[in-house]
Amino acid sequence: MDKEILSSLLEKKFELQRRINAIEADFRKGRSQDFSEQTCENENNEVLNEIHHEAKIELGLIKQALTRFDNNEYGFCSQCAEVINPERLKILPYIDTCIDCAK
Repeated sequence: MDKEILSSLLEKKFELQRRINAIEADFRKGRSQDFSEQTCENENNEVLNEIHHEAKIELGLIKQALTRFDNNEYGFCSQCAEVINPERLKILPYIDTCIDCAK
């Protein structure tokens, strides 16, 4: 199971990095000179900013999980040191707390 989760984390890391890079490339393109087009682009930018922000947060969580893997700490609660339920890790592979400590 650890290999499955590790593979899942690495795939998600790659996907998020690709998404972040695409958003940042879009921001660098510049904007239209047409005022009505700018209004639409501004609305799109707000959405892209939020997606960018959320992707960066999730990427940080994944990087932390990968560090825990490297340090043989993955799968143990960071607060009580108990084993985190494997089903919980399948759903949220970057989580670092057991269900009891998360409450």
